[in-house]
Amino acid sequence: MIQAVILFCIGLVLLIKGGDWFVDGAVGVAHKYRLPEILIGATIVSIGTTIPEVMVSSIAAAGGQSQTAYGNAIGSCICNTALIAAVTIAAKSVQEIDAKAFKTPIIFFFIAAVFYSAIAYITGEFSRVIGILLLTLFVVYMVITVRQALNNRVSVKVEEEEEQEEKPLYKNLILLIGGAAIIAVGANLLVNNGQIIAKGLGVPESVIALTFIALGTSLPELVTAITSLIKGHSSLSLGNIIGANLFNLVFVSGMAITIRPFSVPAEKLIAGHNASLVVDIPVMFVTMLLLTVPALVSKKLRRYQGILLLVIYFTYILFQFFF
Repeated sequence: MIQAVILFCIGLVLLIKGGDWFVDGAVGVAHKYRLPEILIGATIVSIGTTIPEVMVSSIAAAGGQSQTAYGNAIGSCICNTALIAAVTIAAKSVQEIDAKAFKTPIIFFFIAAVFYSAIAYITGEFSRVIGILLLTLFVVYMVITVRQALNNRVSVKVEEEEEQEEKPLYKNLILLIGGAAIIAVGANLLVNNGQIIAKGLGVPESVIALTFIALGTSLPELVTAITSLIKGHSSLSLGNIIGANLFNLVFVSGMAITIRPFSVPAEKLIAGHNASLVVDIPVMFVTMLLLTVPALVSKKLRRYQGILLLVIYFTYILFQFFF
């Protein structure tokens, strides 16, 4: 147990450093090509920070651990929105949002979420065809988003001193790739040793997947969000979170299902009903609606949203452990 705790802490340090490099590289690339930060966050950064989810869910699916493959994707969406985005929003009283740049990832997320949920409620089984369809949706999203980014370049105002100190492209790419690799290693240490610690405390597998593993694999998003906020790039952080949620459904789940189809886990029941269908999926929708609808309508995010999301998240965690 002591060794697991030490490795867990090492993983956390690697995540923090990797997140710092990753944000610097992503912002450097965005400025180099005059791309909106929120689009970079919703594509490049999102792919990098969902690497842990892809690894964990794919390995779990290949090993027949459907609870982990399924719970990690849903749990990470909830964690990203109700904890990570909530912390970012609650840090400032009001944040101005580029609603236009948000629209594409939000629309694709809800298309994917409705499709994913319909399969879960109607059939209760995710076949390989469903996995391929989810991956196809991921490819379509990437193509559309990249085209939008290229067609909507923005002029980036950079101070003369900053222009002189601007890193060349290859250095930004090294930071981007190196940061993603360090994030993946750190998250792997966190997840593996977090599982050991959790099992040592007698926590059920379904709860581990929706809480400990989901939180562990979402730590790259948390580190990226905090680092982006400190560096004054909140749009990059929010774009990353929305993009990561979409990727959890279409890329992470799509890969896991394609590797090995599985049914919706029914380990935990509420009044004879599958807890995932009664609680987990509805919470995912509620939290994303609370995050995105006010942003699209008023083009602003306010502190009350962050506080409300945090309340929902901690209530959800208490439910997982005590009900």
